[in-house]
Amino acid sequence: MTGRRSIALFSVLGFGYAFLYVPIAILIVYSFNDSRLVTVWSHASLRWYGALLENEQLLDAAWLSFRVAAVSATLSVLLGTAAAFALQRLKPFFAERGYEALVMLPLIVPEVLIGLSLLLLFVVLGNAVGWPAERGALTITLAHASFGTAYATVVIRARLSQLDPSLDEAAAILGATPWRTFRRVTLPLLMPAIAAGWLLAFTLSLDDVVVASFVTGPGASTLPIVVFSSVRLGVSPQINALAALIVVFVSCLILAATLMTRRRDRV
Repeated sequence: MTGRRSIALFSVLGFGYAFLYVPIAILIVYSFNDSRLVTVWSHASLRWYGALLENEQLLDAAWLSFRVAAVSATLSVLLGTAAAFALQRLKPFFAERGYEALVMLPLIVPEVLIGLSLLLLFVVLGNAVGWPAERGALTITLAHASFGTAYATVVIRARLSQLDPSLDEAAAILGATPWRTFRRVTLPLLMPAIAAGWLLAFTLSLDDVVVASFVTGPGASTLPIVVFSSVRLGVSPQINALAALIVVFVSCLILAATLMTRRRDRV
């Protein structure tokens, strides 16, 4: 019985991984297809990678998406670190005021509601104080940071809850100031979680199309919006090539984060 159960579990696990990663592998393979039809294999070629390098619309959208994702992820981890410290170290004060529920709210609210509420906020601010004057990269960045902060807070707080408070006490006994204790003791221990939170917020921002479609404006189309618009007219093989490059780029980021985490754990 135990052997059959193990075989069944491994079969379900293998099916799950295949369901997730086989389509990505197929996409990468078909990015080297010479045919204009993405579902018909002709022969191997780098034709669409060359065409992608000449497609200014896709390249500009990709560059905008990466810039927005990097800035919003950085804002997310900065705010998420502060929120994690407030929830974990000042728990009684903030718990009484429902601060934890406010921080975690973007995790459960549908993206359509987040996008619509942020759109109304930017319109009201623009009419009241003149900022933002127009919707574009800035409003997309702020919108992505608003929900990315919640995800970063969860990851960083989980790591913070595992830290031994006696480390801070020992540093204080040795004469370290609170800022020096944070910079030399707490922050290095939190770096794996901060890196994980940054990557998570970066990925969510890079993937978002719903919220961005609400808060964007003319001339500020992110890559998911451009891809979603082009898919309506038929999938271009250039999309496969671009997706393959993004998969390689994200895989390199994950590998770098994994190596950094292992190095930190060894130290």
